[in-house]
Amino acid sequence: MINKSLLINECDFKAVRSSGAGGQHVNKTSSKVILSWNLENSVTFDEGKKDRLREKLATRLTKDGVLILSYGRGRSQHKNKEQVIKNFFSVIKKGLRKPKPRKKTKPTKASKHRRLKAKKQHAEKKANRKPPKI
Repeated sequence: MINKSLLINECDFKAVRSSGAGGQHVNKTSSKVILSWNLENSVTFDEGKKDRLREKLATRLTKDGVLILSYGRGRSQHKNKEQVIKNFFSVIKKGLRKPKPRKKTKPTKASKHRRLKAKKQHAEKKANRKPPKI
């Protein structure tokens, strides 16, 4: 299981000004929260888990191996921080999930029959479009 408190301690939080709802309040307060977490410097995971995270989160990591998430939809910085932490844990859980091995299956006799029947009907439809031979 993931040690959540240790992971949160490894994260850096930064509050910035947010766009969106709030009127003048948006221009005065920094309610958007940006979370950055360095995968390479993390002591929470062993090398096997880090490799899996590197592979699964390749598109979301920076060149330095830093995951950056932000959330700024709410008006409250505290609620935005809670939400970005929740998103962070869901990203980590998805990244650590092992893929199920694929089980090979054969098509059933009925499905083969349906496919061939549809193929014959399609070929017949195409053949009927041709002009008759004289």
